[in-house]
Amino acid sequence: MNTTTDHAPSTDVRERLLEAAEALIYAGGIHATGVDAIVRAAGAARKSFYTYFDSKDALVAAALERRDERWMRWFIDGTLKRGRTPRTRLLAMFDVLREWFASEDFHGCAFLNAAGEIASPDDPIRRVSREHKARLLAFVREQSDEWAAAAGADRRVAARLARQWLILIDGAIGVALVSGEADAALDARAAAQVMLDALAP
Repeated sequence: MNTTTDHAPSTDVRERLLEAAEALIYAGGIHATGVDAIVRAAGAARKSFYTYFDSKDALVAAALERRDERWMRWFIDGTLKRGRTPRTRLLAMFDVLREWFASEDFHGCAFLNAAGEIASPDDPIRRVSREHKARLLAFVREQSDEWAAAAGADRRVAARLARQWLILIDGAIGVALVSGEADAALDARAAAQVMLDALAP
């Protein structure tokens, strides 16, 4: 199983509901996954669901928050382990992504998938998805700022680079999902390399 979803089975009912919701929704989508299926997969009683969550949407939002913590930890750790300089860390992000894309349980970005199913921008599920992308952008921006300082580039360049980097990351995820080609990460990496070379003073 991929490191972004690895976790030991929990004996806590709430945790089991979160684990089941995350796995089923990531594989099949929010609308296609009913509460009964989640309760069954969690090995819980239906009444226990309402002990912990007001609604299915509340459970989905909580499951996504849980995934956000684990996914970001995995992505940050993987990036920092692979790169010793700001430039190599930025490029290493795509190597980490390729590892994910090649895993059997890769179904795209859980947060983009969830946001695509929810119409209202004020829905808690959309809010969690926005917060995840903001956290990812903040990490990319940290690395971009360090790259700009090392390369002698303006901080405004770093801000623009970070936003464009996030688009490359999400674009690679989308292409890998639709095409089934893990090497979409390497194509994004090549484009990112050209971008860094062009922006360096």
